[in-house]
Amino acid sequence: MNPSRILPILAFALLPQIHANRPNIVFVLADDLGWADVGYNGAKFYETPNIDSISDLGMRFSDAYPGASNCMPSRAILMTGTYITRTQMWTPGSRAKGENKYMKFLVPRRDDKKGDETMPSKEILDPAFVTIPEVLQLSGYTSAHFGKWHLGPHSHGFDINDGNGLGAGLGPKFYNDPNSSDTLTDASIAFIEKQTAAEQPFFLYLAYWDVHTPYKAREDRVAKYERKLKNGDWDREWRATYAAMIEAVDHNVGRLYDALKSLEIADNTLFVFSSDNGGHAGATPNHPLRGAKGAFYEGGIRVPTFAVWPDVVESGTVCHTPITGVDFLPTFADVAGAPLPRWQDVDGRSFLPLLKGQDALQDRAIFWHYPLYLQGNGYNLVVPIHGTEKMYWRATPSSVIRKGDWKLIQYFESDSVELYNVRDDIGEIDELSAAFPEKVDSLLAELKRWQKETRAVIPTELNPDFEN
Repeated sequence: MNPSRILPILAFALLPQIHANRPNIVFVLADDLGWADVGYNGAKFYETPNIDSISDLGMRFSDAYPGASNCMPSRAILMTGTYITRTQMWTPGSRAKGENKYMKFLVPRRDDKKGDETMPSKEILDPAFVTIPEVLQLSGYTSAHFGKWHLGPHSHGFDINDGNGLGAGLGPKFYNDPNSSDTLTDASIAFIEKQTAAEQPFFLYLAYWDVHTPYKAREDRVAKYERKLKNGDWDREWRATYAAMIEAVDHNVGRLYDALKSLEIADNTLFVFSSDNGGHAGATPNHPLRGAKGAFYEGGIRVPTFAVWPDVVESGTVCHTPITGVDFLPTFADVAGAPLPRWQDVDGRSFLPLLKGQDALQDRAIFWHYPLYLQGNGYNLVVPIHGTEKMYWRATPSSVIRKGDWKLIQYFESDSVELYNVRDDIGEIDELSAAFPEKVDSLLAELKRWQKETRAVIPTELNPDFEN
């Protein structure tokens, strides 16, 4: 048996009896839902009445981030509490996407196996990592995951791990199923009812397949938004199907929270909603944010997030302190009274003090890293081919740090940086590196220390096929 399975069992045997009144934890993750796609962040065409009203009951995080700008790595990060530099799960498919001739550095890429040996790039979460359900097991929690997994064939401590809520297991994908959000919510409610009847504290991780491509939704919902588009004076040709997929998520988030209330356990349940990355450039505008999924501008990494816990969190509050994907494991451990694994580097910090209205985490830095290439499209053409002004990429090898109001992006190809004050300039319009050289120096020094500490993979080998 893997050590990560044995140690929690041994530790659990040494703990005192667990009381049934430990708070339940429900974590709902939408797929590709942009920060601006919800009503409380300004959406007009899309409708999210349940998300808006439930978020009113607790705390909204204005500056919440996943640990990565795309789906697979952000899920590995939140499950382990460790940065991407440790999991080395950079991107689905594990290889750079785009034309090889535009890549300055030699990295793992689709068209040439020679690049596969240049750096580690993984698609499966190593079973040695300790995950949220394994940590919560130490406090007597039963854990279930329903929906998109994206971490490989291992369940990583979940008692139930099911891709569609109907017993499909972890392998199949359900992007094309317009009813998937319904079946996942049905299974989630059944799990909650069972654990409540047994007076057993639980952790539910509900990861919807919506609103990821391909865009498919129930016909009645699509027709509703087609009528809305036709009958309104709109500023763009909004996607009716995408709006219908958002409604599917919103409707089922409402169903899920209603179940907690009907079972009279909502007051003793931490309910968290978030998204795995920013909105897709082919689906939604992300305005006023710049860029989209895959980019390290705010449109790629700022996501709608809120937490409701009536016994603890004051309703109608907004927190402007940044939180990020590595923070969920230590936060949930803190809520459950479970110890963090001593045999694993946990990079995140508990934001439970923030939920309690306390000042915390304001001065810490958070980080992102990506050593590959990712081709852009539409308004997500945000990074030029090295040595040219031609916009082609949404991401090239780079690292990012945010500390306080400031955000610095380091590009390895050009050995250059960009600096933004994202508190004053959420759209990242004004690049300020020339105006604030001392801020650049301090942030870059801290970013480089983090790269060294976490052994970040940084490409250096030049691509012989690069066309400058």
